[in-house]
Amino acid sequence: MPSPPPTPTTETHCPYCALQCGTRLTGDRAAAVTVEPADFPVNRGRLCHKGWTAPEVLAATDRLRTPWVRGRDGRLLTASWDSALDTVAEGLDRIRTRHGADALAVFGGGGLTNEKAYLLGKFARLALGTSNIDYNGRFCMSSAAAAGNDAFGVDRGLPFPVTDLARARTVLLAGANVAETMPPLMQHLDKARLIAVDPRYSATARRATVHLQPAPGTDLALALGLLHLAATEGLVDKAYVGRRTSGFETAMSRAADWWPERVEAVTGVPVQTQRTAVHLLADSPDTYILTGRGVEQHRQGTATSAAFINLALALGLPGTPRGGYGCLTGQGNGQGGREHGQKSDQLPGYRSLTDPADRAHVAGVWGVPPGRLPGPGRRAYELLDALGEDHGPRALLVVGSNPVVSAPHSAHVTGRLAALDLLVVADFVPSETARMADVVLPVTQWAEEEGTLTNLEGRVLRRRALLSPPPLVRSDLDVLHDIAVRLGEPAERYPTEPREVFEELRAASRGGRADYSGITYDRLDAGEALHWPCPDTEHPGTPRLFLDRFAHPDGRARFADVEHDGPAEDTSARYPVHATTGRILAHYQSGAQTRRVTELSATAPEPFVEVHPDTAARFGLADQELARVTSPRGGMIARVRLDPTIRPDTVFVPFHFTGDGRANLFTHPALDPRSGMPEFKVSAVRLDPLPE
Repeated sequence: MPSPPPTPTTETHCPYCALQCGTRLTGDRAAAVTVEPADFPVNRGRLCHKGWTAPEVLAATDRLRTPWVRGRDGRLLTASWDSALDTVAEGLDRIRTRHGADALAVFGGGGLTNEKAYLLGKFARLALGTSNIDYNGRFCMSSAAAAGNDAFGVDRGLPFPVTDLARARTVLLAGANVAETMPPLMQHLDKARLIAVDPRYSATARRATVHLQPAPGTDLALALGLLHLAATEGLVDKAYVGRRTSGFETAMSRAADWWPERVEAVTGVPVQTQRTAVHLLADSPDTYILTGRGVEQHRQGTATSAAFINLALALGLPGTPRGGYGCLTGQGNGQGGREHGQKSDQLPGYRSLTDPADRAHVAGVWGVPPGRLPGPGRRAYELLDALGEDHGPRALLVVGSNPVVSAPHSAHVTGRLAALDLLVVADFVPSETARMADVVLPVTQWAEEEGTLTNLEGRVLRRRALLSPPPLVRSDLDVLHDIAVRLGEPAERYPTEPREVFEELRAASRGGRADYSGITYDRLDAGEALHWPCPDTEHPGTPRLFLDRFAHPDGRARFADVEHDGPAEDTSARYPVHATTGRILAHYQSGAQTRRVTELSATAPEPFVEVHPDTAARFGLADQELARVTSPRGGMIARVRLDPTIRPDTVFVPFHFTGDGRANLFTHPALDPRSGMPEFKVSAVRLDPLPE
């Protein structure tokens, strides 16, 4: 008898965080898909719980397999692709004719491949003609991106490979609980003395040599204080500062007012702990300062990121072969997703929509006059807040995002979505946002598609398909092509093959800050490790930025002039404690995928609130009973977990859950003026016991 055909296997990457761990998938539709970790540099043969269980989402019982269109009776009913796409195109055209192009909007995602992000931006600006496009990465990495651009002239999450961290002697992790959010990263930190900055005694803080536990919303004061101590204790690298930076004196004039005792009074971090941390950072050149969402998700997130960059510059770390500063990008393609055109103010290659030369270059690649490109539009929350208003968009296309759960002031955003004349969602599961839509379009999952992603270290990676999609499921590229053609665009302007889209992306990025023009599928498939910028096909890529000069015209990094101003909302007699939100090990982002995985849901089946026992007693709460967490904007229900290690003035809630368990029902929509980042990390709340 002939041998059975071999079981299909492919090398690809995990669908979750920006580490983009290497994986090997085996299986087909007839048999369960299994996953093994690959010996890829960032994960070195390891995966977290989410990575090991990722294939289960491929077989989700409620997988979207056919378009849905909302009928006159208000129910979502199955429809043919032609009917669904005609409904979308006719609705978009009608609204644009009546209200203008900016009455149409697009909301993308940080998990989309580079090819999808690129074509989505092109679709919005040419097929729709709208300025209103942004994406959920605005909620994740935008503050550090703004601070990095200001300081270094370019934004790349880690300007060095992850593997460089393995030789670190000291690593400061500010607002980054990587032991839960990026577990495979911890193996690169095993030899380092960790300094954790977190209001919680998190899984990462438990492994730290020093834990700085500031009150939520005071990280900027802490960073200013650490810079003050570095200067007064003679730890500033004066030769580096003089040779490679500018603006030190202005930054120090701000930090001079943040003496240790004042910092302790504002943040709660003891003076001796501040001093210990600074000396650990300064006693070796093998030192890294890494920031995460806990630093960024504030109305002063850009300034806070900049303050930690100031500290790194004062210690002489960025642009050296043995240390540095980096931002731990969160979403799977959080880096590439913000480089190629789905951000409201950017064009492909990290080009600016307001720069005439950048506009001319991209317009030339697209074959249109520069004047056809709209200017910058609303940023993510501003866009969502304007939906359905007389001055705002009347139609929205959502691709790769779930703002009903992920946006701040969630009840308000849900109301704005409901006010739209047309809501279209492309997804592979019926997310909470998809269930509100007028049209739902079923699209491919990660293991069913080809493309590229860019991980947190700026390395461009190949996503490879193991499975063919279900019969009636199409790719996002197909969807954009089909809608654009129905709106009168030439078919050839919207390629549907990822390789063809990437070739166009290469041309559009050429000469930009994020230059991919030397990267090709063939080079990636041959196993080359290619970090941008990579300006030609003979170039080896740039794993380490800034070794010779920074990306400003004068080659110098810039200190920032920043001052602490505190959170948007103070506690009060009615709302007497701070609430902060974040991720937990078992779940990812809005939970639309991980809540469909049996093991992960069993591990963390419902929302919870971590409360200090003294705080719980004050509010009449008992361990494992239900409580309502309420801010001036609304409240959510969670199960109480007593935790004696959390600050008594702070409670913690994960944001992965839906319904009345949405943490973003109480979060604050105050925005960072530079980045547009909402203040997820600090809200004034009260706690009330609830009967079961």
